[in-house]
Amino acid sequence: MINAFKWITRDTSINFMKARKFTYTLSAILVLLSVLSIMFKGLNYGIDFSGGILIELKSENKIDVEALRQRLANVNLDEINLQSIGEKGDEVVLRAQAKDMNEKQQMAAVNQIKAELGNEFEYRRIELVGPQVGDELKKAGIIASLLAVLAISAYIWFRFEWQFALGAMVGLLHDLLVTIGLLSLFGFDFSLTTIAAILTLAGYSVNDTVVTYDRIRENLRKYKKMSQYDLLNKSINDIFSRTILTGLTTLFASLSLLIWGGDTLRSFSFTIFWGVIIGTFSSIYISAVFLNLFDLRASQDEKVLNPFGNVE
Repeated sequence: MINAFKWITRDTSINFMKARKFTYTLSAILVLLSVLSIMFKGLNYGIDFSGGILIELKSENKIDVEALRQRLANVNLDEINLQSIGEKGDEVVLRAQAKDMNEKQQMAAVNQIKAELGNEFEYRRIELVGPQVGDELKKAGIIASLLAVLAISAYIWFRFEWQFALGAMVGLLHDLLVTIGLLSLFGFDFSLTTIAAILTLAGYSVNDTVVTYDRIRENLRKYKKMSQYDLLNKSINDIFSRTILTGLTTLFASLSLLIWGGDTLRSFSFTIFWGVIIGTFSSIYISAVFLNLFDLRASQDEKVLNPFGNVE
């Protein structure tokens, strides 16, 4: 098992820059598809944001979802969605829209469901969120996300020269758009837990980019005569083993959550899992390769830095 990963620890000499046109095109397509999905399909807001009722049911036997749907047809709810979870088919998640219903009316609907189903099922989880509370949580989640991204942007701008800051922001926006687009495309629940995962992804992506940028700036001072194309390639290769090992460690942990974490953590674990992949990709092929559009040595020689000067 250890021998299988020996290649990661060796010095690599991969020509990352050669594939930049292909990766730019791939990223542009992913971003475009993500934007279209968000615009036309929208996000599948969870109970946190849309308001309603969520009940997780478990039975000793396999559950017939269609028969269960027919039994609940007379319950006073706008829309009932049943989703079978688990490998045995003995668990079902019931989601119901409860528009214009207060907490008392929602609780009455839950009691009506319990009366209809009786003691045939174990009620493992019951969540009630009113539409007004859902709207407030949605607004709070959006504001918190924007503030977090702005804070990350401010750090990057102060920490690096403007070219690096711009590259990091392009990479970050790329990761966020593609991730949210994928959640929209596959219909994953978009809830407060998902927002936490997206912010975790943003931190991971920026951290990976900062490590790459530090090596690029170090090599700019160390190799005065090396071409910028070769210098960017060398810098990415220098930290490639660290990037892959860090990514694989996080990837395996998130994969475990995705497989065994259950329906409750499905959106969170998928976002983290995908975020590690796209964050590692963007730190190399978006944020780092993007710098080749600028003359980094000229900007250093002329001291064209951010308004607060060189942090070093």
